[in-house]
Amino acid sequence: MELKERFLKYVGFDTQSDPESETYPSAAKELILLNHLAEEMKDLGLEDVEVDANGYAMGTIPATPGYEGCPVIGFISHVDTSPDMSGANIKPQIIENYDGNDIRLNENLMMRVADFPELSFYKGHTLITTDGTTLLGADDKAGVAEIMTAAEYVMTHPEIKHGKIRLGFTPDEEIGRGVDFFDVEHFGAKFAYTIDGGFEGELEYENFNAASAKIEVQGQNIHPGYAKDKMVNALQVIAEINAMLPSCQRPEHTEGYEGFYHLVSIKGEVECASSEYIIRDHSREKFEAKKEYMQKVVDLLNAKYGAGVIKLVLKDQYYNMREQVEPYPEVIDKAFQAMSEAGVKPVVRPIRGGTDGARLSYMGLPCPNLFTGGMNFHGKYEYCSLNTMEKAMNTIINLMVLWGK
Repeated sequence: MELKERFLKYVGFDTQSDPESETYPSAAKELILLNHLAEEMKDLGLEDVEVDANGYAMGTIPATPGYEGCPVIGFISHVDTSPDMSGANIKPQIIENYDGNDIRLNENLMMRVADFPELSFYKGHTLITTDGTTLLGADDKAGVAEIMTAAEYVMTHPEIKHGKIRLGFTPDEEIGRGVDFFDVEHFGAKFAYTIDGGFEGELEYENFNAASAKIEVQGQNIHPGYAKDKMVNALQVIAEINAMLPSCQRPEHTEGYEGFYHLVSIKGEVECASSEYIIRDHSREKFEAKKEYMQKVVDLLNAKYGAGVIKLVLKDQYYNMREQVEPYPEVIDKAFQAMSEAGVKPVVRPIRGGTDGARLSYMGLPCPNLFTGGMNFHGKYEYCSLNTMEKAMNTIINLMVLWGK
């Protein structure tokens, strides 16, 4: 099956994960695609194919005879799409030989180069876009399609020599639970690559350190006419906390290696209110300092309003994979070489977010992230380049070969 056909088939599956669910996977519909991938791996002749109790679909491309002693490597992508926008009834639009101009998604919506300047890079490519009413699902069905098409190519070309290769497809990455139950030992790879990046050539082995912060304020509601020196307005306390956090360290004012405090939710009334933040920084030292500063703000205001009025729960989510990947420079070196052989210029940049690979790296599986060709993830402006997808697929094949040498 050609890459384009496979990708269009996969985006036809509605696999939106559900952050409110307590099941795993969070949505049963994710299993439909995961089970389909397992059957497809079996049809291609892969071994050890399974979908385990937590929905992880895995399979093995057996080593070429004589190459069994090579390091086992893995390729991993997630099947779920973001809860931010509908992933059902996707109607992809295909633009051959893109002319570099604005793209009309539907009669009411235009994707403008002025708003998305990266479009200029893709002039002359075949683009696949949404119709402006759903997301596309390139995040990360582009990666899934690239891995599966590379697997098919290697399985049907026995002259390609390689070691044992493991494939893994996961649910629930978009809601932060993608590897909660991933069995690294059972997967059995020494190194792996998540195929979940965007722009052509992206090679990512640095990501944010990440924490969540949940704040609850117990106020004291008094009739406003008689509230002097009695009322504690929980909403005002929440606002006061936010005002004490540095405004220059918000997402809208940061880039590159700069971290931030991001207010994602405020709820409540005078009597009781709450807020939630995510805290991010590439530097572990600055990350710890941000958490410490937030705690000091809460402690200061508890001294002002009364002990226990404000409760703060800080929870680390994941850490920068760099310190886990850097001890194995061959993982990065081979990615550089594989891209070069595929005609791709590597673009090394820090992820201003996190991937399953970050958590897997701390679980003992060094796992940098590679490009897919998808862009503008999680919304109606999502698109991908078929040309770049083909280069990603060739990069995967090249990595299979390089690790077998």
